[in-house]
Amino acid sequence: MTRPAAIVTGGARGIGLACAEALADAGFDILIADLADQPPDELAADITARGSKFAYVRCDIANLDDHPALVAAATRAFGRIDCLVNNAGVGAVVRGDLLDLQPEHFDRTLSINLRGTVFLSQAVARAMLAVPGDHPKSIITITSVSAEMASPERPDYCISKAGLSMWVKNLALRLAPENIGVFEVRPGIIRTDMTAGVTAKYDALIDDGLVPAKRWGEASDIGAVVATLAGGKLGFSTGSIINVDGALSVPRL
Repeated sequence: MTRPAAIVTGGARGIGLACAEALADAGFDILIADLADQPPDELAADITARGSKFAYVRCDIANLDDHPALVAAATRAFGRIDCLVNNAGVGAVVRGDLLDLQPEHFDRTLSINLRGTVFLSQAVARAMLAVPGDHPKSIITITSVSAEMASPERPDYCISKAGLSMWVKNLALRLAPENIGVFEVRPGIIRTDMTAGVTAKYDALIDDGLVPAKRWGEASDIGAVVATLAGGKLGFSTGSIINVDGALSVPRL
């Protein structure tokens, strides 16, 4: 029996790595796309120890010319693509007064988080449609609670995630007749390298009740959701937003 295969962008660490590990544990072969020329030495061992085939491609998703090689590598390694996890992204280049936001910082954030993700999704969707079969297929995009919750000190980041949210809706409508599930996963405050510099700030906010669950989210919380969605049992929920934030985003009085 042919094993399903997944691409995880930004999968060498943090949320992306947790998604790759959860998918490997769920029976997927894994291609990780990241910026380094070579993967960390322990990465292949981690994934293969879970019983999966492992492949790695250096890819800057902001460079649309890198996309065909990524899709071709996955197809060559596994024969098909069953799941794309759009995880690669960056935070705001500079946090500060939105009236001081620089165009080059805005462009960088959107070129990676929004533009690159949109056109990689398009390329992978075409590859999925080129391989017939009724096995579950999915495109899962990691956005953020910032797709809905404003942060005036980093509007470029919020705009990029809000744009991705609308992309997911449109992609879900296009691919629903093709039986490809399209989902948006919105993490809240997750313990990763990206949040390491603001640990003390968020520790205090969590202690003060910002997160009703009273804890940080872990990358494994996101991985568990992604693996569940990729498995196909929630296919009729295509187009859905899944908040993974400890009820952070629930409106309160």
